[in-house]
Amino acid sequence: MKENNSSVKSLPFGEVRRGQYTISVFTEDQIGLLNRVSIIFTRRHINIESIAASESEVKGIHRYTIVISEDEELVKKVVKQLEKQVDVVGAFYHTNDELVFQEIALYKLPSTLIVSDGAVERIIRSHNARILAFEKEFTIIEKTGHKEETQLLFDELNPYGILEFVRSGRVAITKPMKQLKEYLKELEIASLNN
Repeated sequence: MKENNSSVKSLPFGEVRRGQYTISVFTEDQIGLLNRVSIIFTRRHINIESIAASESEVKGIHRYTIVISEDEELVKKVVKQLEKQVDVVGAFYHTNDELVFQEIALYKLPSTLIVSDGAVERIIRSHNARILAFEKEFTIIEKTGHKEETQLLFDELNPYGILEFVRSGRVAITKPMKQLKEYLKELEIASLNN
């Protein structure tokens, strides 16, 4: 007998529940690979909300951290397609609660605001931001945190006149303890058995 669960709501026909996913792509350091990776998203009309590239903990292996908002089935297909790329060592996706993640934002303000207006200094302090550079004409503020936190500081400083603003892509580390080195070892064993 099927239970009637009134708290579960079905989606209208054709509508898909979207979530935010972080895809980690581990690659060899090859020219043109970022282009090949981004084309996979472009062909599927997936907007990349954030992308960051860096070295990984394994020498010679680089990591792309890509944030998208899509349904999980499509994310799975994209990850499988990424893994088929020649220079891709592995690709994984995670939800936000499976990660520890941050972004960094830099704000350039006129230095006169910092010196003459105590309100701006209070805003900076209340957001636990820090001053990176103080020049005669401008001051550069740094804030690390989630996108919502860096955006909130932007929204509070904007009325005072932000000269420049930049926010990095997400950097993330997974909470599960499986290490990239273990995954690479498993791949090596699997290839020997084939």
